Amino acid sequence: MSDEYSPVVTTVRRREVLAWAFYDFANSGYTTVVLTTIYSAYFVSVVAGGLDESSPGTATLLWTVSIALANLCVLLSGPVVGAVADHRASKKSFLLATTLACVLATALLGFVGPGHVFLAMVLLVLSAIAFASGENLIAAFLPEIADNEKMGRISGLGWSVGYFGGLLTLGICLGYITWAEARGDTAPDYVPVTLWLTALIFACTAAPTFVWLRERARPSPLEKGMSYMRHGFSQVRRTLVHAAHYRDLFRFLISLTAFQAGVATVVVIAAIYAQEVMGFGSQELIVLIMVVNLTAAVGAFMFGFVQDRLGSVPSLAGAILVWIAAGAVTYFATQPYQLWLAANLMGLAMGSSQAGGRALIGRLTPVARSAEFFGLWGLASRAAAILGPLAYGAVSRLSNGDHRMALLSTLFFFVLGLLLLLTVNEARGMEAREREPV
Repeated sequence: MSDEYSPVVTTVRRREVLAWAFYDFANSGYTTVVLTTIYSAYFVSVVAGGLDESSPGTATLLWTVSIALANLCVLLSGPVVGAVADHRASKKSFLLATTLACVLATALLGFVGPGHVFLAMVLLVLSAIAFASGENLIAAFLPEIADNEKMGRISGLGWSVGYFGGLLTLGICLGYITWAEARGDTAPDYVPVTLWLTALIFACTAAPTFVWLRERARPSPLEKGMSYMRHGFSQVRRTLVHAAHYRDLFRFLISLTAFQAGVATVVVIAAIYAQEVMGFGSQELIVLIMVVNLTAAVGAFMFGFVQDRLGSVPSLAGAILVWIAAGAVTYFATQPYQLWLAANLMGLAMGSSQAGGRALIGRLTPVARSAEFFGLWGLASRAAAILGPLAYGAVSRLSNGDHRMALLSTLFFFVLGLLLLLTVNEARGMEAREREPV
């Protein structure tokens, strides 16, 4: 075991596991409202909509550039933050800071009006950086609260609870939008309120995590003359040096980068595609995403048990095949019911692939370097969130706003991820975890 620190081995109470999972409940409202449903479509059609009149596809490109820029920042900082959090045993403090930052930036987005593209992009980037950093940190607690046998189902519990959190926030926003539209309000009137509601719900529902989730790591003193930042980079270098020892972990990180590029694209483009290609209105779009959240919750919960029984690699391969099938249905869809079918297939696959990916990283990660190695998981996810949306945005712009053509780039990432996943040997990777070098 690493000599950096040793986690305190204690019994984990059910309340603490639920508190960990409840953070997924809390932050999912941000993903659902800001990145996936309401604000993404609002940004493209209202905030930056005027740009599309002279240059079709520009608004979508700017949306994907914003998402990519945020993820680039997290890609560069995530492993270092994780390493420092491990050394100082301060994952919980860092998590609190990122939560407050995301809540504040989301609330401020509500004050940005149509045409204020640059300000909207800045606040979107800041909120997305905080959100993604928080995801890395909460994931790093997983090896401390779950053993190998329960890793899959606990990870699945977090994702499934998270989808219900997104469903709650989206449902409240739908109720408000329905009321606002009935009295004649338009998107610039009601979208800001949905952002304030999202920020408020995130802040309130994240509270149990900070009350009950324990930090089990033990801090260790820095070497003389060593700064935390320098130590963080040093730890990342050590992690990369050990790549040969953890070869299956790193093979999976490459696979994850590929298929998560597809997932990340769907998350931030789904509402835009439904609105621009299929002509969905605000209420119809929200109802669709709410139903998909239920499907995804079922997929995440059930997949945890399937993964624990069959293993992560075969289970994840099945989930990616569902993604590919859903993408094909979307490409050929001409009727709303066809998009509904594709969206629910995506929901099942999304819950499964996200829960399975996090659990497999947990199974292959030495507990003593949990935040550091989950920083690499975050790095892979962030690289994916740069590649996928940027590819979609670029193809959309080059094809003068042809979203169907852009969708082909997303399908490519899923196929590539599946092929790379088949090179991962899960049993060998878990053995390597137990033989961690000093």
